[in-house]
Amino acid sequence: MALANFSSAPEFLLLGLMDGADGHPLLFLLFLGVYLLGALGNLSMVAAVRTDAALRSPMYYFLGHLSLVDVCFTTVTAPRLLLGLLRPGQAVSFAGCFSQMYFFVALGITESYLLAAMSYDRAVAVCRPLHYGAVMTPRRCAALVAASWALSHLHSLLHTLLISALSYPPAAAVRHFFCDMTVMLSLATSDTSAAETAIFTEGLAVVLTPLLLVSLSYTHILVAVLGVRSTGGRRRAFSTCGAHLVVVSLFFGSVLSVYFRPSSAYSARYDRFASVVYAVVTPTLNPFIYSLRNKEVKGALRRGFRWRAGPLEV
Repeated sequence: MALANFSSAPEFLLLGLMDGADGHPLLFLLFLGVYLLGALGNLSMVAAVRTDAALRSPMYYFLGHLSLVDVCFTTVTAPRLLLGLLRPGQAVSFAGCFSQMYFFVALGITESYLLAAMSYDRAVAVCRPLHYGAVMTPRRCAALVAASWALSHLHSLLHTLLISALSYPPAAAVRHFFCDMTVMLSLATSDTSAAETAIFTEGLAVVLTPLLLVSLSYTHILVAVLGVRSTGGRRRAFSTCGAHLVVVSLFFGSVLSVYFRPSSAYSARYDRFASVVYAVVTPTLNPFIYSLRNKEVKGALRRGFRWRAGPLEV
């Protein structure tokens, strides 16, 4: 069926973020600024982690990969979002639609697994500080990152194949700014019950597994911190986890609100704006949340900017 769909080449019409056929140049400028700011922040974080010797710990290794995922994650959807704000009703081919879905799902799942790996890293740092170097070895960190990328692409491939195998009309309007799974399922003309059951079951495991790992890690952190008698020690322990906890809450909160709620509560407008939160806003905020109170990251970024500005001053 998927091959038949490709050969018949149905097209989809992306209606964009806002209802109506009018352009929104002010929103275009706003989201263009947000996208460029996020790209600059995440790419700066990637460069700092790769080049600065002060950021060689496992925490920054994971953060560098998270920033790389974030800049790719926003790039998958932001161009279509921006184009739709200027000219609503953009046609996208069947192959283009499901290619976008594949990378969007893969990068989103990668982010969730990386957040789980980072929470494990923080738990080891707080609960077993004397054994931190022996537990979080470079090989183990690389294995966690590789597993995050590999598992996410396998999950995404399954989701994309299941949804693309459904039948679709020759032309259909997509009330979204990208080809999201829930919207594409609603557009299918064939029976979607089997695909929905498989995707919901498998997707529930995909989301709940990293969320469970995050919860277990922070439970251990909370128990360890409550065992610290000094107020200063507790504050230092919490300060190492605060930024990560904010990012986890924003990402998983918005994802769960879109993909795991009753179908009777479905709202196209809510889905679009909630998708903006986890697909554009959260990836943009991540580098700034992590660097806001982190002296090592701020120092590395300052050194990087001074190094780049140095030749111009000579």
